[in-house]
Amino acid sequence: MNQSLSVAPTLEASNTINPVVAKQQPFIKQLIILSLEMLLALPLGLGLARFHIGGIAWIFGGIAAGTVVLQGCRILYQDSPKPNRTARKVGMALVGLTVGSSNAHANLATVSSSIPIFIFLTFFLLICGSGIGYIYSRLSKINLLTAMLATVPGGVGIMAAIAADYGRNVTLVALVQALRVTSVVFVIPFIARTAVGNYWNPQTLPTQGALLSFEPFQLGMLLLALVVTGLAVYLSILFKIPAGDFFSALLIGIAFNPLLNCLPFVNDVQFIPPPLINLIGQMLLGITIGEYWGEKPNFGKRTVGYALMSVAMTLIAGAIAAMLAMQLTSWDWLTCLLVTAPGGSAEMILVSLVLNHNVEIVTTGHLVRLIAINSSLPIWIFLFRRLDSQISESV
Repeated sequence: MNQSLSVAPTLEASNTINPVVAKQQPFIKQLIILSLEMLLALPLGLGLARFHIGGIAWIFGGIAAGTVVLQGCRILYQDSPKPNRTARKVGMALVGLTVGSSNAHANLATVSSSIPIFIFLTFFLLICGSGIGYIYSRLSKINLLTAMLATVPGGVGIMAAIAADYGRNVTLVALVQALRVTSVVFVIPFIARTAVGNYWNPQTLPTQGALLSFEPFQLGMLLLALVVTGLAVYLSILFKIPAGDFFSALLIGIAFNPLLNCLPFVNDVQFIPPPLINLIGQMLLGITIGEYWGEKPNFGKRTVGYALMSVAMTLIAGAIAAMLAMQLTSWDWLTCLLVTAPGGSAEMILVSLVLNHNVEIVTTGHLVRLIAINSSLPIWIFLFRRLDSQISESV
């Protein structure tokens, strides 16, 4: 009798501990995987830098690292970890802080006059994405909502999460979105490099100064900027602001120095995020794209073929939008191409930053599109769900 009583508390205690351990294990696993990916992305980025790809090489290194590590988990351990959405948000925040700081002295008044054009181009891309989604749905015999989430340029993580919320084919949506983003990230920088020639910046590590200044004042400013950025990103996510992780960090980057200099005890401080922040942000963006490749199950040739067809049509729609932008504005063709590139908004802004090519125009164009797409998603989802139900009733 006493033995049974002594065993009972032990069993009860183990039952109360197990849920805590179960919650900790995914976090620890994600942390280990992310550490391995970062360690692998660093030498890959350095290796790609030798080919003079430019500052965007760190994204390529991250893509390769994310793919290799997750594929290794699937093959060696029969485990399929999910893509790390938190890493994506951190990467977007770090890149947003860097881009915002670079735009702090830009003349935004001239860019604001082009907002109607940005809205028109966004609407054009949304209409094209819906048409491509409908064609993709009819050819591949999938429901309209899944096809729309796969083809509208709204981001891999966001569209895959929405597909999961509505019980749609998450892996198919992630496949098409990853194909599109990867195509844009690889193709557009090489087109830009060919076009600008010697103006392309081949350096991925600064030749003067260090990646990170260890002066106490600079470290303090960096810590303050990261804390404020983290708070802004948290609030934007809490209030479900469209593209909040990138948008809020970009605003902090623009306003950090002016607000800091408004304080009575601060005298003309000009803080610029160190290059290391940008490199880490790029690697995290690349890693999360690569993770979607690494987790993919085996798709049939027909499924991949239809996915490639939809991606090709989306790229063509982006090229048509670029031609429309050239007719409506005085921008050069490279600026129009960077503004209308279908997806990879943070990546395209980074390309313009590496080229030092109309960063404020490219940034504004992609922010308008991000906000418009994320704000109008509930309407598009409602319409496509109704169309799905009507088609299923008619059948």
